[in-house]
Amino acid sequence: MSVAVPHIPVLLSEVIAALAPAAGETHIDGTFGAGGYSSAILARGASVIAIDRDGDAIAEGQAMVAAHAGRLTLVEGRYSTLDSISAAAGADKVDGVTLDIGVSSMQLDRAERGFSFGADGPLSMAMEKGGANAADWINSADEGDIADVLFHYGEERQSRRVARAIVAARPLTRTGELAAIVRRALGHRPGAPKDPATRSFQAIRIHVNDELGELERGLAAAERVLRPGGRLAVVAFHSLEDRIVKNFLRVRSGGAAQSSRHLPVRQSGPSPSFRNVARAVRAGDAELAANPRARSAVLRAAVRTDAPAWTGAVDGGFERLGRVSR
Repeated sequence: MSVAVPHIPVLLSEVIAALAPAAGETHIDGTFGAGGYSSAILARGASVIAIDRDGDAIAEGQAMVAAHAGRLTLVEGRYSTLDSISAAAGADKVDGVTLDIGVSSMQLDRAERGFSFGADGPLSMAMEKGGANAADWINSADEGDIADVLFHYGEERQSRRVARAIVAARPLTRTGELAAIVRRALGHRPGAPKDPATRSFQAIRIHVNDELGELERGLAAAERVLRPGGRLAVVAFHSLEDRIVKNFLRVRSGGAAQSSRHLPVRQSGPSPSFRNVARAVRAGDAELAANPRARSAVLRAAVRTDAPAWTGAVDGGFERLGRVSR
């Protein structure tokens, strides 16, 4: 029995091709959202352990749970702990893991969640109820810390100017207020092709929800839980996310660059934990015409080897927050 979902995830056919789910397998959907990937995996006969930190997504997914006769387990939690969640659900190893990084369409489209400035709402951006929210951070953070977040996570070149304007206007409680302040600080002209508030909203959301840290921990958890031959598929939506995924798979597949071409190839160290790292896949013209949000999506996929999972921190390949030059 199929259940309609309100949003079709990007690169759906490409993700399913990379995962190749089959009857009798168990897969993890670490970012359930509206259930699009889970639904497609279930349609292939596999079972799914689906995770989302957003309680609304869990509540709205219960119809899918009821429709799939025990093959869908839905868990409220963070995908950074997907290996522990999987073990608690009775699966120490799984055949596939899929992650769709960033904010969901449902969160963007609901003004009360405070992720978008398209419609005014409370300045929240919290992916989980009771979690840190944007207003608390914006209204208490040091001006320099705000500038650093805007610069590193939003690639806002005028981050210092925007941070000064935000601090001068505090306290802020609404998305409309924040967007207006950013636009004034940057001299926004109505009708310009891109709203300059976009970069600041992205940066604050990433920081408040620790999205890049979640991604690093989630990739390591996927490495631990995938059985030999298991498939990993990750869809990222901006360069910071994609760089983390790209570097993780490059290093874990044994592709780390040597420090010098004059030095011998390093023979020691962990064996590659991934193989068959696929080239990055982007949405085609037909999908872009139907879903403009797919324009920045990048899919990367790989297959787990039988080598032990690596230990230690994931090399994300991006600089941790450092002070913007004053």
